[in-house]
Amino acid sequence: MSADEAAAFEQLVDEALDDLPDDISSLMSNVAVTVEDEPPPGQPLLGLYQGVPWGRRGPYYAGALPDKITIYRGPLERMSGGDPKRLRFAVRRTVFHEIAHHFGISDQRLVDIDRY
Repeated sequence: MSADEAAAFEQLVDEALDDLPDDISSLMSNVAVTVEDEPPPGQPLLGLYQGVPWGRRGPYYAGALPDKITIYRGPLERMSGGDPKRLRFAVRRTVFHEIAHHFGISDQRLVDIDRY
């Protein structure tokens, strides 16, 4: 993969973050969004949230390392089959999905509200 291809993928992630409603993006705190090529071996993931969800942070939540949202480029590109529109949609959906986890929304709740 070239540096240009990596930059183009990261731009898709940045665009998805820029498209967040202001009321959501203003609430995101102490979270880093990163891009990696592949998930850990044996884990069929498109993205991963690691950290303490926003709604579960108590009064002693201070000085903590940032939460981390990782978006995995390889699986998303393969899933999109070379179609730039499908890739943009898949990246956006994955970013939003992981941000939902940052706010404490479970996979089951996402299914319940038809957002999975």
